[in-house]
Amino acid sequence: MPPKSSAPDVIEAPVAAPLPVDLADPSLYINRELGWLSFNQRVLDQANDLAHPLLERVKFLAIVGDNLDEFYMVRVATLLKKFRAGVDGTSPDGLNTEQQLRAIGQRAAQMLDDVATCWQELLRPLLESEAIRFLEPADYTTEVKAFLAGYFKTHIWPVLTPLAFDPGHPFPYISNLSHSFAVVVRHSGRTKFARVKVPDKLPRFIAIPERKSQRGAVDRPTQTYAFIEDVIRQNIQELFPGTQVKSAHLFRIVRDTDIVIQEDEADDLLESVDRSLRQLRYGALSLLQVEANMPRRVLDILVENFEVEEDVVLRTSDRLGFADFMELTGLHRPALKDAPFVPRHLWAGHDTEAIFDEIRYQDYLVHSPFDSFASVESFLGAAVKDPHVVAIKMTLYRIGQDSPLVDMLIEAAEAGKQVAVLVELKARFDERNNIIWANRLEQAGIHVVYGLVNLKTHCKLCLVVRQEPDGIRRYAHIGTGNYNAATSKVYTDLGFFTSEAAILDDVSEVFNYLTGYSNKRAYTDLLVAPVSLRSGIRALIEREVEHAKAGRPARLIFKNNAITDPGMIRCLYAASQAGVPIDLITRGVCCLRPGVPGVSETISVRSIVGRFLEHSRIYYFENGGSPEIYIGSADLMERNLDRRVEVLCPIRDPDLQHHLRHVVLDALLRDTDRASSLQPDGEYVRVRPEEGQAPVNSQKVLLEHYAQDEL
Repeated sequence: MPPKSSAPDVIEAPVAAPLPVDLADPSLYINRELGWLSFNQRVLDQANDLAHPLLERVKFLAIVGDNLDEFYMVRVATLLKKFRAGVDGTSPDGLNTEQQLRAIGQRAAQMLDDVATCWQELLRPLLESEAIRFLEPADYTTEVKAFLAGYFKTHIWPVLTPLAFDPGHPFPYISNLSHSFAVVVRHSGRTKFARVKVPDKLPRFIAIPERKSQRGAVDRPTQTYAFIEDVIRQNIQELFPGTQVKSAHLFRIVRDTDIVIQEDEADDLLESVDRSLRQLRYGALSLLQVEANMPRRVLDILVENFEVEEDVVLRTSDRLGFADFMELTGLHRPALKDAPFVPRHLWAGHDTEAIFDEIRYQDYLVHSPFDSFASVESFLGAAVKDPHVVAIKMTLYRIGQDSPLVDMLIEAAEAGKQVAVLVELKARFDERNNIIWANRLEQAGIHVVYGLVNLKTHCKLCLVVRQEPDGIRRYAHIGTGNYNAATSKVYTDLGFFTSEAAILDDVSEVFNYLTGYSNKRAYTDLLVAPVSLRSGIRALIEREVEHAKAGRPARLIFKNNAITDPGMIRCLYAASQAGVPIDLITRGVCCLRPGVPGVSETISVRSIVGRFLEHSRIYYFENGGSPEIYIGSADLMERNLDRRVEVLCPIRDPDLQHHLRHVVLDALLRDTDRASSLQPDGEYVRVRPEEGQAPVNSQKVLLEHYAQDEL
């Protein structure tokens, strides 16, 4: 027997099980506001991308400017209200309100500088190489000065109204997004101040006629433009005869336009929205943008009279208001724009009854802009003309300026059909337009509902009820996008036509919920917010977890516009921890961090920004090898899940399922041209093709597919 060792026995400690990850840890979340600015950067990247035609790049630049305006009008304004009121809170990523405002200010200021650089150093020189020239005042020749002076006198001067501000003249009202000059004048031996608004109804770019030779031929085929603000500044002395204009300094404001309605106290929602819109004219400033060389004294006067803090002031050394540059996309230069295409028309050549006959026996799916919005117009038009149709019900969110659908609904009512329409008065930035449409519909005898208390109705539904030989039969269109012909040309959206009884039962129940006092808490086929959408998606995700644990096929593919809801993110994290492969195609804000060890290793996130705005929502569940697919109006945001009426509809037809999975989603997942991949650190990296491989542009792939595929 060997001698006993004097050394203590070595006892191996048991391997500790890894501690569970706290899925609410702020480090696992990306700030929503900074995530939105990241999305806008991806739009700006398109303006910098040589692959786009030149005027399309200008369009992207204008979109960036417009997006930033809306961001300040809503998101920044909301944070400022909280900060000023001392209502502090912490976002899921751990930043308090003050920290968010500071980070936003730095990032937005950098973005505005990048926008100016893109214009001055890239787009403007390229436009000049294409004989589209923009003059600075220093470039004005004697001939150009004379023309612009005459143009000012006849086209601009009559519209201008100089407004003094001094003890005898109150500080004038200045409208949201307006450009104005703070003018310093010497009057009666004293320095005084006035404001001159740049008219927003006049074009930003003034065309200068070409010089012609004695024979009448144009010497140089160049399109030359001056900026309206430069022309006003050059001639501003004309507005102040008998005084000396010392200087004129351009500034621009963005106001809080986030409408707040105390709906529980409102007797009449239409009147309440109308009153709130009038109050919004005087919304607090969320941005005061001024020229870099504005003297301190002038800026102090603006800050004092607007009653704002310095934290909303932003100096810029370049042009203000790049959203106006969208005007340039109206230039007739086809070679500098995307090639046009003719969308398919689902019901082309079909008579009224044929449309309903086809939907009775087969579901149909349309995909805009590859398919024409005329399919919706034909469907509704058939319902209006068909003597067997007894009722039409529809939701309208963003209708557009000149909608033929409204005339169709009025015609249906005049023909004796029962028509009920929900017009969402609280559709942001469309409130005034929707009030006009609602009044017009109501005057035609249509039953109009203005929306539900404390909820926005965002679902896209059209229900047609038809008396047929075998009884009442219903038909529906369920969409992912608005009933808007203009946006359907540039937004990718899906529309579903069906007569499936189970789905139509649920659609009818949704309309009863919208127009009456239905308190239905369960739907058979549809996922409906705020009733069953959150719990329904959670249950479907958890079902994939069970499939993965059992070794059955499991996968999630979600295509939407935003993923910001912490509860949904935690649910996706848990699914990833269980080994479920998850592909998220999220165009805008995604607050989830993919690829984090032990948390989201099986999750990939990509954003596609291209010629068309990706707007459709598709939710794919592998379901153990028996896939289920839903389309609809909802993103994974708290507002969509809890504060809106939303609908997700199942697509059961095998051919339509195959199309969505293996044509649409497959193209998006293969994109190596317009896609960017979200990294664990929150940065996006452009997806590039492998060496030797041609880039795949998903939108071009779909254009070619639909061009070859007959309906």
